[in-house]
Amino acid sequence: MTTQHETPTHPLATLTEEALRTRVAAELAQARARSALLTESVDEADLVRQHSPLMSPLVWDLAHIGSQEELWLVRDVGGREPLRPEIDGLYDAFQHSRASRVDLPLLTPPETRTYVAEVRDKALDALAHSSLRGRRLEEHAFAFGMIAQHEQQHDETMLATHQLREGAPVLHAAPPPPSQGAPVPAEVLVPAGPFTMGTSTEPWALDNERPAHRVELPAYVIDAAPVTNGQYAEFIEAGGYDDPRWWSDAGWRHRRDAGLVAPRFWERDSDRRWWRRRFGVLEPVAADEPVVHVCFHEAQAYAAWAGKRLPTEAEWEKAARWDPATGRSRRFPWGDGDPTPGRANLGQRHLGPAPVGAYPAGASPLGVHQLIGDVWEWTSSGWHPYPGFQMFPYPEYSEVFFGGDYRVLRGGSFGAAPVAVRGTFRNWDHPIRRQIFSGFRCARDATPTEASG
Repeated sequence: MTTQHETPTHPLATLTEEALRTRVAAELAQARARSALLTESVDEADLVRQHSPLMSPLVWDLAHIGSQEELWLVRDVGGREPLRPEIDGLYDAFQHSRASRVDLPLLTPPETRTYVAEVRDKALDALAHSSLRGRRLEEHAFAFGMIAQHEQQHDETMLATHQLREGAPVLHAAPPPPSQGAPVPAEVLVPAGPFTMGTSTEPWALDNERPAHRVELPAYVIDAAPVTNGQYAEFIEAGGYDDPRWWSDAGWRHRRDAGLVAPRFWERDSDRRWWRRRFGVLEPVAADEPVVHVCFHEAQAYAAWAGKRLPTEAEWEKAARWDPATGRSRRFPWGDGDPTPGRANLGQRHLGPAPVGAYPAGASPLGVHQLIGDVWEWTSSGWHPYPGFQMFPYPEYSEVFFGGDYRVLRGGSFGAAPVAVRGTFRNWDHPIRRQIFSGFRCARDATPTEASG
């Protein structure tokens, strides 16, 4: 189901067959280079160790990347014989919890590297022989795009494992750019009216992003930037963690049971100054950067304390994609072009969020900043399918997770890759999770005066 308010022709759809092969090969190579960085920067003991019961050993993630690539690109698209069918169950995420994977008879690090290299060789051969059209799985190289996204998603997961790892720093990156240009306003009014949510034209969009559909929203006001460390520190200093008025019943129970007093990885010194531990480095908390490593309950409590609320998923997407000049939903806040280093903090180029105002070229037409990159943003919405949802290509990607207590996150973090982030991309997690690179921005209903313009 397409609509007249969505981009009718995607850049991928205009590529020649050879150009599309080149694009796919580049995305696969970029993902593999990042996987190598994340797994070769530590020794074998760190690769096989479980750094947290919330996370798999790094060596499991790497072999799982290869296993999924083999299943979809080598066996399905390529029609080739399995390389290691006896290990399928070991790397099936639905058969073994993260906490139990360390006890499995996993491939050793050298065996894992050999396996993923052999899979990649056969996957590239499948790419060379696929028509990249006809079957839905191969149309516009969907299966290859899905696997590139899958590997980058696990790279972000491995990056989160690195954050939980103890020991000397092993990852290094340039600092993010400073704030640029004019100051970012506090809030932006989003006028009432319809917009097109989701997509039916993005070739590599996953099933939960589909189909495009019309959503009508009343006027609302949304923060022009994510909530910063400095703003969140004010909530802490005001006793926000000690006052149940700001917390939902479930959130207050979790705050007490988990002993939450600040974002994860924050520490306080004897002078009551806040520090954060990031990838093995203890550094002062930067007041102008988006707060990260907060769970949904913490985000919701802050919003209540500030007299606001979390935006719904639809409100977040309208602020990110809707162009008031045309009424059309764009691929990204800045337009239809792919992310660039000047538009968003993505791809692990930096090892943390950038200060508010660092990416004015990435702002939406309404003037909402840093919607893509920096931090995943919690929304108030639960995880549900769109009207007209059709599972593809397998139920375990989206369908089996619908319902439950999950909450939707949007936008992507500094650890998310451009290939795996779009204005329509939907992430989800349990509301207690905060080892992920999660932050938030607030929203509120527009007053009658604001709504009337």
